[in-house]
Amino acid sequence: MFAGIDEVDWASMEHAYGPADDVPGLLQGLASADPAEREGALDGMYGAVHHQGDVYACTLACIPFLFELVVDPAVPDRGGIVELLTSIGGIDLDEDDEDEIDEDEIEGAANYAMAAAAVTAGAGVFFALMADDDPGVRVSAPLALATLHGHPSRVLTLLRDRLAVEPDEEVRLALVEAAGRVALRHRPLTDQIADWLSRLAAEAYPPGLRLAALAQLARCAPQALPGDVVRVVAGLLRQLRSSPVAAATEPGPPRAAEAHSEPEPAGVEERAAPATLVGQLRALSAEESAGRAAPWTADLLRTLHVGLDDRVAERTALLTDQLCSPDRWQRIDAVRMSSGLIRAWRGSYGELVRLVGEQLGAAEPRLAEAASHVLEELFGLAAPAADALAARVAAEPGAWVKEWASGPPGLGSAVKALSRLGDARAVPALAAALERPEVPHDVGFAIGYLGSAARPLAGALRRRLGEVGLDEGAYDRASPLLTGLTALRAGEAAPEVLRVLRGAPEYRGEWLRTAALRALGSFGPAAHCALPELRALIRRPGTAAATEAAEALWAVDGDADAVLPVLIEGLQAEHAHERRSAASALGRLGARAEVTAPRLRALLGHEELWLRVDAAIALWEVSGRARESVPVLLAAWEQNRHVRVRVAGCLARMGAAGAGSDAVHVLRAELASVRRHNAMDGGYGSHDTYEDEKLLALCRRALMGNSGKGPTT
Repeated sequence: MFAGIDEVDWASMEHAYGPADDVPGLLQGLASADPAEREGALDGMYGAVHHQGDVYACTLACIPFLFELVVDPAVPDRGGIVELLTSIGGIDLDEDDEDEIDEDEIEGAANYAMAAAAVTAGAGVFFALMADDDPGVRVSAPLALATLHGHPSRVLTLLRDRLAVEPDEEVRLALVEAAGRVALRHRPLTDQIADWLSRLAAEAYPPGLRLAALAQLARCAPQALPGDVVRVVAGLLRQLRSSPVAAATEPGPPRAAEAHSEPEPAGVEERAAPATLVGQLRALSAEESAGRAAPWTADLLRTLHVGLDDRVAERTALLTDQLCSPDRWQRIDAVRMSSGLIRAWRGSYGELVRLVGEQLGAAEPRLAEAASHVLEELFGLAAPAADALAARVAAEPGAWVKEWASGPPGLGSAVKALSRLGDARAVPALAAALERPEVPHDVGFAIGYLGSAARPLAGALRRRLGEVGLDEGAYDRASPLLTGLTALRAGEAAPEVLRVLRGAPEYRGEWLRTAALRALGSFGPAAHCALPELRALIRRPGTAAATEAAEALWAVDGDADAVLPVLIEGLQAEHAHERRSAASALGRLGARAEVTAPRLRALLGHEELWLRVDAAIALWEVSGRARESVPVLLAAWEQNRHVRVRVAGCLARMGAAGAGSDAVHVLRAELASVRRHNAMDGGYGSHDTYEDEKLLALCRRALMGNSGKGPTT
């Protein structure tokens, strides 16, 4: 084995972390008799040689030696090496991708192509591995063939033949998954594969195999799914949890002593955390699978949901059924998948959310915690679970604030979820948080969602702000307090805010000044004591500080003559975000700033999209004329989905009649869409659902008429 490895000039190559002269050691480590050394070697291959899916020259040089390893039955854990080869050779670059490649990416694209060619050329070895003695190899080989081999009909025949004799259930599921992969990669075979999968989903087969077949049907041929797919899948889940294996491994709700992670008794050796990423992933997978009769069920259901795509009603019905299951694992899976469904798709989720809320009272801590995190992201949509959230908050004062190994403390997810509903039952938790030595960093935002219900907290916010030392840590300590006071418009705190404004330290002083000025502006005339300071700050027009101070001065004193020159100068600032601030401030002056209309009009063609939008909104606000602004806003709507909430807010204030027929068409199209405007594949933001629901509300308001605040006249 490894003949010729020393003849490769590894030192002349590089991987993600420098010279590749350590690669021979990694390859040899993959064949080690020591499990820890094998794990470390595989971790090194993924971490450096195939870093985040990249293919380097040294990656290409490894391919022949990796094939030597997978065909040698004496090498343990070859399934992991098969997966590594599949990843190295399985990157597709279609014509659209090739069109987007720039000069710096040409070498990488060439490496991907060479890797695909090299691994595909050797993919025939995976046929023999389908009957390997090692189940781990047999699990990995089907997907390798489906991904890499150039004769899909031959692969499909082998998958079907192997399924008839394969004894291992996990391998059988891998064979079905591989068939779905073949159907996706080779569309002429889709109908044939769909017919086979439909027969596998029939009642004559075990429930796990039937569920796998339905999942792959949803993935590659959703039109072939049975019309009553929800009823069928719900029945399969009942069969899986009532099987003899499930009955033996599902002990029911844990006892109270088990539900809380008690320390192990003295004398029990504590297991060290795995040192490698591969080891950590394996440990997490083992922990997640422990106690589950069918640990692969969650993956099959996720695949099914992805395939069902925009069939929101069916997906909701399926998750609702799962959340009523006596199997806590099926409920955990349903809670997690509910989050993905609601985050990406618009629908009617009242009953689903209520059932998620019921899980807050579960004795299983992972289930209750998962439900809490889901509800935290739902904001107003969490209303059906409000009572359950309030009960959990009241029952667990110790979870009101979370401490972290690094970084400031934060509010617990149940407290945040209840606050985001504007529910006054969150106030005691926030009051307690304000008495801690270190105030949670997000307490101000929670107060903002509670609105007037949090007014009793103004005194504590003011007191704590007065205690903040104006040193290098001032911003971190003062920011959550200033955010809360701003939300409450607590003008009685103006002296404490003014102290912070005057004494802001150099470190993060600009951030602290911005927060203080926003607070003073929110207080309006109640911040009259700050006028001398604000007038002093506007004497440096063209700076961010002057623009912020001018905005606050307008809110406190309404002196348009004083602030207009400063904001006009701000429109010429060097940075686009400073120009945006000036434009927005001018819009709030309304007709008092009509003289700036030509300057705002000149910004409608600026290269920065967000500046164009803010200028267009301000132009309408100062002039009252929508004709010039609406085309700019609608063009931005199509160019960048993240600008839609800002645009819709303006259209809602204009009203549909004022915005025109083009705007009406855009608003109706948005309301007709089932997918959330900001849904992303492979990522999400914690406020995505909130932002999309806000967009929908603004679109409805715009279409109902001018029910918002129009331009100042």
